[in-house]
Amino acid sequence: MTDGPQYQVSHRTRFDYAIPANHSTNLLHLEPRTFPFQRTVRAFIRVIPATRLQRFEDLFGNVTHQFEISRPHQTLEIASVIRVQNLVLEVPSASREATIDDLEDADIRQTTWPFLQESRYVSRHPEIWRQALDLTSEVPSVFEKSHRIMDWIYTEFSYVAGATGVSTHLEEAFQIRRGVCQDFTHVMLGLCRAIGIPARYASGYLYNGPTDDLVGAQASHAWPEVFLPGLGWVGFDPTNGNLADERYIKVAVGKDYEDVAPIRGTYSGTGQCEMTVTVEVEKIER
Repeated sequence: MTDGPQYQVSHRTRFDYAIPANHSTNLLHLEPRTFPFQRTVRAFIRVIPATRLQRFEDLFGNVTHQFEISRPHQTLEIASVIRVQNLVLEVPSASREATIDDLEDADIRQTTWPFLQESRYVSRHPEIWRQALDLTSEVPSVFEKSHRIMDWIYTEFSYVAGATGVSTHLEEAFQIRRGVCQDFTHVMLGLCRAIGIPARYASGYLYNGPTDDLVGAQASHAWPEVFLPGLGWVGFDPTNGNLADERYIKVAVGKDYEDVAPIRGTYSGTGQCEMTVTVEVEKIER
């Protein structure tokens, strides 16, 4: 494998409450673990008001932080800075040519079983299954089937911020053919799982670089990963129509968005809350 670039990501989320919140509990997926094509160099998370962070791994091996603030607070700020070293993505010919039958290996089945099932935002609707068959029946390999599904979403769906919400199900996005990276990811997960291809949700960031030709680099990004025999999990980004290569910074993986949300929490107090999010991704020159 060839060494790729290093990236630094600064992610800041601020909540401003109309009246002080009395209690806040939050779960964070902001620190990446080391993945096969990505090594975490350093990670730092800060919360204001200051509080103790509990760090642990969830069921999918994601680095997770949890905290509570029990005293009244008018604002809540969560900031993270991470640096990763990526490797250049290389997909060998054997993995490109592997078929659905190759996924029947007992070890692969045990590893990938959760990512063939329905989840909160991903269902096995008959219409999804028929569309997946129409797209992939003429090609035998897992790689080519996944590529055709990705290309179809990239061509047929429109990226429209505000057309959907964080709780939009894949069936709604599939019908309206609009949405954002979260919706495109859920649709591809459903299409892949419908025909027996293990597929999981990946969340993180995207480096756009000087060309500024990729969608989704202004905030957190999401893309699906499929399991290729002989290699493992490889990302296919239907938002941009390309493989998730060394420009992608992965933080967490799961069955769908519910498992990997960067910040998920509850608080007691007013329903009037303004959230501000800023994300900066920079390439580190060495």
